[in-house]
Amino acid sequence: MNYDQKGPLTNLNLTIENLAQAIFIVNRHAKTAPNPKLLYKLKQETLKKLIEEGKAKKVGLHFSGNPRNSQQQSDVLVECGRYTFHIPPTKSDFLELPHFGKLDERVRNPKATLSLNSAKALLQLYTGISELDQNPANHKKSKTYQKPIFKKLGERYS
Repeated sequence: MNYDQKGPLTNLNLTIENLAQAIFIVNRHAKTAPNPKLLYKLKQETLKKLIEEGKAKKVGLHFSGNPRNSQQQSDVLVECGRYTFHIPPTKSDFLELPHFGKLDERVRNPKATLSLNSAKALLQLYTGISELDQNPANHKKSKTYQKPIFKKLGERYS
């Protein structure tokens, strides 16, 4: 097993196929996680970096299966290795990419056999994002504790 200053890491290489599998695993777990922020951020940043490096590409737009506050919403379809993912679109995406309409539910990603911890470690290694950066409990609070003052009923606070 490989080690660095943060502790044990996955023994997988940073190949496009391994990164795509890791994104798939993280994305699948994020959908049911109690606090999915870190997982979605890892997915988003990894795909952004892969696109910038030319290792993944934006293919087109799909209507979202779960639009937020609107009747219709589109997501960008990104192809990475043998996997496809959806990310939020930018304004330029609407001008540059074709719109495929409704998502074809029959198209599925291949199965991935990777643990969530390995997938997270791989994406964190690739993006440089650490779990400590994302956890608000790890940020020091600047407020000092002040004891509550209790007055008798009818007395005023000064």
